Amino acid sequence: MCDLDLPANLRDKLYQITPDRTGNFSRIVSYFPLSEDEKQIIASFFVDTNSSIEFRSIFSDHISENDWRKSKDNIIKRFQEELFDID
Repeated sequence: MCDLDLPANLRDKLYQITPDRTGNFSRIVSYFPLSEDEKQIIASFFVDTNSSIEFRSIFSDHISENDWRKSKDNIIKRFQEELFDID
């Protein structure tokens, strides 16, 4: 994933940032759906505000900020372990 200067609490929620052919970021994938405020904060870090960013999430469940903080390490670790076990 690219290294944007995002706040750590947002950076932890992101799984992947994908650039388009021109190098602009076109898709951001998070573990869980981001709030509109989080999307706006992330979008503010991009220089070219004319480009559209597609936000996607791996899981569709919405979880609270508190639940995310409590379980993020386990969620990230488990997802990455299961992904690497796929043949």
